[in-house]
Amino acid sequence: MRYNQAMSLSQQQVEHIAALARLELSAEELDRFRRQLAAILDHFQQLQSLEIPAEVLSADHPEEGMTLRPDELCPGLALDALMRNAPESERRQFKIPPVFE
Repeated sequence: MRYNQAMSLSQQQVEHIAALARLELSAEELDRFRRQLAAILDHFQQLQSLEIPAEVLSADHPEEGMTLRPDELCPGLALDALMRNAPESERRQFKIPPVFE
């Protein structure tokens, strides 16, 4: 596995990130995560250097003025059809185990 030395992180930076994430890491874990984070940053740097065609970039945002279709009411399932899918029902309602006991 190749790590970008230009993207290397200091021990203090990794300790700060771990503290923000409320992680308690051993010295070995800090070193391993420092190398892994450097590799991740290296991958992002490689992605940033890619040339992306204009048609791909335009697909990430809809054109101005595009609107969604209007909401239309349509009939739903009948209650009897819904209740047939319920593992248990009581008084025409789904019966579920209690959340709090």
